[in-house]
Amino acid sequence: MALVPYEEGGGWAARQLHSPSATFHFASRTIRLQQDWRRLGVAAVVWDAAVVLCAYLEMEGIDLRDRSVIELGAGTGLLGIVVTLLGTKEPAEVRAFYSTCCARVTITDRAAALEFLESNVQANLPPELRPRAVVKELTWGKDLDNFPPGAFDFVLGADIVYLEETFAELLETLEHLCSERTVILLSCRIRYERDLQFLKMLRERFSVFEVHYDSSKDVHIYKAQRGSRKDDF
Repeated sequence: MALVPYEEGGGWAARQLHSPSATFHFASRTIRLQQDWRRLGVAAVVWDAAVVLCAYLEMEGIDLRDRSVIELGAGTGLLGIVVTLLGTKEPAEVRAFYSTCCARVTITDRAAALEFLESNVQANLPPELRPRAVVKELTWGKDLDNFPPGAFDFVLGADIVYLEETFAELLETLEHLCSERTVILLSCRIRYERDLQFLKMLRERFSVFEVHYDSSKDVHIYKAQRGSRKDDF
């Protein structure tokens, strides 16, 4: 969401953030992403929260086929790429039916990050899947007229809760994008008291449940829905 400098310790972690590329393996594919900390800061590196959410979606076998999914603050695009791949897990002989059975994924970030984001998405999706993943500008609270209200089955965000001045706009955006059926999944590392304050604000408008915790990376995944629902996926 925010193209700002961000400190995350030193040593090996710092070297990973400043590396020009990062490689992952999800959905039976190798994903190679470009990173550019110097030019775009936090928007252009892969954070642990994105990796944990990708792993959670794959391990839990959450069915994303024929679902409408939007990612907020996509950065490098890892999560949106993985969701597109996971939403098309049919064998090669039925790829002719991709147009009707695969996920429809909208991958969003602010304008300054879009060219970088688009290049990673295009480089890591096979040609037949690229039309299913649309990269689009979204500044929270400002571009909402460009997105149909309540039109998404899943709203995803990885490490997007860290700037207190964006909390109100993020909540406004979530309310606009969600219907009663929408599932929000937020993958977060709780670093500061203000992060807990956001969860409190979220609970005032949605039912919120922690569904996963990765102790090795200290990352929590929260599921949120309107009302008091606690539906299975």
